[in-house]
Amino acid sequence: MVLQHRCAYGPGMILTLPALRRIAPLALLALATAPATAATPPAPAGPTASMEAIALPLNPVISAGLRLCNAKTASGLGTLVLKAGEGAKPTKTDIVLVNYIGYLAASGVVFDQGMQAAFPVDGVIPGFSEGLQLMAKGATMRLCVPSALGYAEKVSGPIPANSDLVFQVTLADFKTAAEVEAMRAAQGADGAPAPAPQ
Repeated sequence: MVLQHRCAYGPGMILTLPALRRIAPLALLALATAPATAATPPAPAGPTASMEAIALPLNPVISAGLRLCNAKTASGLGTLVLKAGEGAKPTKTDIVLVNYIGYLAASGVVFDQGMQAAFPVDGVIPGFSEGLQLMAKGATMRLCVPSALGYAEKVSGPIPANSDLVFQVTLADFKTAAEVEAMRAAQGADGAPAPAPQ
């Protein structure tokens, strides 16, 4: 029995099954080599909303290599100069303007950070104060503060007792107490806010 198929290519054309078998590979080859149509691929899907909640408080963890210093002072304060500064260095009685991040040496958990924070050099823990006095304006340093130069056996907020601490500090500027007082007096005289130390 011969199967017949009426072909749509012309009236009265009849193709037998053996004929279809012979032309099928040619038809597939023609389809494979035909130029692609102008169909556009589907647009890539955008991000999907996540149902995961962010744990609070948001405390990043600093990697182990960023918790190490390469030098030590006589007191035991670890230091690493990340960027050298130029000029004079603040004294214990000066007021500094810094950008800093503080984290636990053991785990790398960040416990504090500040931008353009102003405070007296002697108004912070001993290790931080000592480190500030080693920096010139524009310097960035890593300070590895042993617990004895930090909070020692005291718990301070998220900082457990006897914790070694690490700070990355950039000294933006510093002023003497007299300069800060003059700035405050000038502010009081003209009513305009005094500019931050720069």
